[in-house]
Amino acid sequence: MLESNSSRPAYHHCYEILRDKILNGELPSGMKIVEEKLAAELGVSRTPIRDSIRKLEHEGLVVQKRVVKPTEKDLRNMFSVRILLEGYSARCAANFLKENEIEKLYEYVEIGRKGSKEEIMSANESFHNDIVRASNNPLMIDIIDRMQAIIYLFRKTVVIYNRPHLIDEHEEIYEAIKARDGEKAEVLMKKHIENDLNFYLHVMSNQ
Repeated sequence: MLESNSSRPAYHHCYEILRDKILNGELPSGMKIVEEKLAAELGVSRTPIRDSIRKLEHEGLVVQKRVVKPTEKDLRNMFSVRILLEGYSARCAANFLKENEIEKLYEYVEIGRKGSKEEIMSANESFHNDIVRASNNPLMIDIIDRMQAIIYLFRKTVVIYNRPHLIDEHEEIYEAIKARDGEKAEVLMKKHIENDLNFYLHVMSNQ
């Protein structure tokens, strides 16, 4: 049974549990979300489950009461948004990041070469997030933030299946940012995300 915590609404706990189950694969793509079953498992009423599902739908992890199973068109649309926003952010990073912030990007590259799968996942996320924040555009940052959960699923795939040249591309982006070459950084970031998409589609087509 779900333990209560008076400082936080019950649906927050339910949401976190369901989100983790989706992200770790315990609730696989395409699986129907049954409110009654989950409420019984977690020892709560259907109301916090319903609120949790609504939040997961907002994040794109649940669609029509099923765990998201994006079509190729869905993926291309989502990655088109990332290509535009993160490409622009890479240009901003080259222009505005401080030297110590740029060197932090290189630390993520190093972890990407030497770390465990979990460390690589975390470094990959931080590399992209630090660059997005460099845009200093709250609306753009919010759009990417709302996509984070589903982006995680894609990143997990490219890391677990060891996409070729992933970290090399990060290093090239870092070098362009370090050189204050915004145009090159933008081009490299756009190509990097396009390569992620193509690799993800390839993996999914072979499963």
